[in-house]
Amino acid sequence: MIVQKENPVLRQITREVPIKDIQSAKIKKIIAQMKKALASQADGVAIAAPQIGNAMRIVIISGKVFDARFKRGEIQNVKNWPPDIALINPKITKLSKEKKWLPEGCLSVRPWWGDVRRSEKTTITAYDETGKKFTRGGSGLLAQIFQHEVDHLDGVLFIDKARNLKKEENLRT
Repeated sequence: MIVQKENPVLRQITREVPIKDIQSAKIKKIIAQMKKALASQADGVAIAAPQIGNAMRIVIISGKVFDARFKRGEIQNVKNWPPDIALINPKITKLSKEKKWLPEGCLSVRPWWGDVRRSEKTTITAYDETGKKFTRGGSGLLAQIFQHEVDHLDGVLFIDKARNLKKEENLRT
């Protein structure tokens, strides 16, 4: 179940996962719960651990974001997307100076949408599910996801930064 904006866990600054615990049964269970919750939302592209009620620095990005068949704004019933990616203890290490106002929504702030000013390119460092540290750059939607999800880990919701907030009952990504 995905918690909604009234839940205080969404406003907490999350705690890092100790590196030695990354492959523990507890963390594997949290990651599995996050993947299941994300998969249950046809329009979801990513989820942070607070969104399932856990104040830990873990993010899951849907594999569909990395597939050329994925079209933002369309709900697609493709069964064989690439695997989801876990980011454990992600840190943004670089943000481009170029910024854009981009439409944004959130699985925990249904049915609100608004425009958020985000850097066009972002670089993060994080650990994967095996405990291996990596660095990844992203532009466009991926850069937006990195920034949105790290905001979640810092207790910030997109509605705190958005302009032109509106309710949109038709789901989109």
